[in-house]
This record gives sequence, C-alpha cells and structure tokens, in this order.
Amino acid sequence: MQRLFSTFAEGWPGAGLFLQRVLTTMLLLCCGITHFLETARLGLSIASVIAAVAGVFLLLGLWTLIAGIAIAIAEVWIFLAWSGSSLTPIMVAGLGATVAMIGPGMWSIDAKLYGRKLLEDPRY
Repeated sequence: MQRLFSTFAEGWPGAGLFLQRVLTTMLLLCCGITHFLETARLGLSIASVIAAVAGVFLLLGLWTLIAGIAIAIAEVWIFLAWSGSSLTPIMVAGLGATVAMIGPGMWSIDAKLYGRKLLEDPRY
C-alpha cells in the first residue's frame, strides 16, 4: 500500500484530507439514505448502498484507494442512471477520485497499517 501513495500527509494537509474524507462520507450517507428511501429503482438503490458502504471505509481511512474508486464509479453510475439535473453525484465522484489519488493522510487506518514505521535499533 505504501507504494501507492507518495506520502501519508501530516499536519494541516493531513487535517485537510481528514476533513475531505468526513465531508465526502456525510454527503454519501445523506444521498444514499435519500435515494434508498425515495426511489423504487433497484439500480440506483444498489449504487447508493455501494457508495455509502465505500464512504464508511473512506471515513475510517481503510482501503482508501479502493473506496475512492468505488465511490467514483458508483456516483457516475447514479448520475447516468438518474434523469435528474443535479450535479451532486459528479461532485461526490470527484471527491472520491481525488481522495483515491492523494491518499488517506496520517489520520487513517491505512497510515497505521501501511505507513512508514520507525525502526529501532535492537541493541538498545
């Protein structure tokens, strides 16, 4: 996983990535619940559930690359399948894709599992 991201950003950039992950997940959950309750179309419901589950993974920072790609694909699917004029799915797809490209940041499970570790000298 470390090869996929150049760094796990810390400080203000890491806080910005965490904020982006939180806001993207909030949008996904709100839109997912709304789509699930309002539509009878199975395709949109499945895409909304996939996006919402991927949003939870994104919030935790677990498998961020896979979650971001899944969000982008599901939201494009929703945009193409839904005949509404809302551009919200495209914006959320962009947020998911950018998190997949940038990485999860230091405040994530991915950073804890796959981030750089300090090696201690066994003599001490």
